[in-house]
Amino acid sequence: MVTLIRETIEMMERETLSEFATLSVNSKGREMEEPQCDIRPLFQRDRDRILHCKAFRRLKNKTQVFLTPLGDHYRTRLSHTLEVSQNARTIAKALRMNEDLVEAIALGHDLGHTPYGHAGEKVLNECCKEGFKHNEQSVRIVEKLENDGRGLNLTWEVRDGIRNHQMSTEPATPEGKIVRLSDKLAYIHADIDDSIRAHIISEEDIPLEIRKTLGFDAKSRLDHMIHDVIMNSMGTPDIKMSTEVFQAMMDLRTFMYQQVYTNPVAKGEEVKARRMLKMLYEYYQDVPEDMPKKFYQAVEMGEASKDRVIADYISGMTDQYASTKFCEYFMPKSWDVDGD
Repeated sequence: MVTLIRETIEMMERETLSEFATLSVNSKGREMEEPQCDIRPLFQRDRDRILHCKAFRRLKNKTQVFLTPLGDHYRTRLSHTLEVSQNARTIAKALRMNEDLVEAIALGHDLGHTPYGHAGEKVLNECCKEGFKHNEQSVRIVEKLENDGRGLNLTWEVRDGIRNHQMSTEPATPEGKIVRLSDKLAYIHADIDDSIRAHIISEEDIPLEIRKTLGFDAKSRLDHMIHDVIMNSMGTPDIKMSTEVFQAMMDLRTFMYQQVYTNPVAKGEEVKARRMLKMLYEYYQDVPEDMPKKFYQAVEMGEASKDRVIADYISGMTDQYASTKFCEYFMPKSWDVDGD
């Protein structure tokens, strides 16, 4: 009886999902063949693997926008990820797309983010000769770094969605496109909410024309944008917004860059974080054996360059762990000669 559960779910997908949805049975599969689960279709299984991996748990202590905020209610990279997932699932369900695939991509899209948010990403991109992009690092984590170097062996569709979740790229599936848009909706909505809480901006600071188009409070704006995506994507293979709403969203994003993402109050500590991560990078260049054994051995065995391995290690750190390692290497310790 149990052996029929997965097949029953796959049949339900064929019968209930949109003609444009990505069916589990049509997946391009995994890089390494393995037996199917008797209960879960492929994308649901991928979702579970991401949810239970170490890189996902570390997101709870990685910066979203505000570095080391004192309040308990500011977003972290983990809460952002969960909000992206919720937005994406709402859209996917309304459009009858594959909700399991959407959720797997959403939960995995930021696994490769660095400590201290985009400030850390910029440092690693400057220091690493091979360059560093968090979306590519997310794929590297699920393909090579997790599970003691064996990776998670995710399906092609999930890895494609993770790699292409930025607006400058094009996912191959409509589910990937849903996550790509949901990411923008989530961080714009959340960053405004956090910025108002931090008294960086007020609701009235948002340009009136944007509020007239999207809404006069955070809840209304998010609701309006999600409805717009659904209404403009229904019955088509594409995932899109109306021209008016998309432009208002991009104008709102520009406003946030001008008023928050480059604001000295919100970003005042980033200079310290950047300098700290740069010093850590240079330290591991000189003393690679101070990285965990599996990292410096990867260099010795020729599995990856020293630059790439150092970027792997530092990008995997949480904010607190990066600070701890910096203090360990660069801050003097108290000592007592006689033990008195």
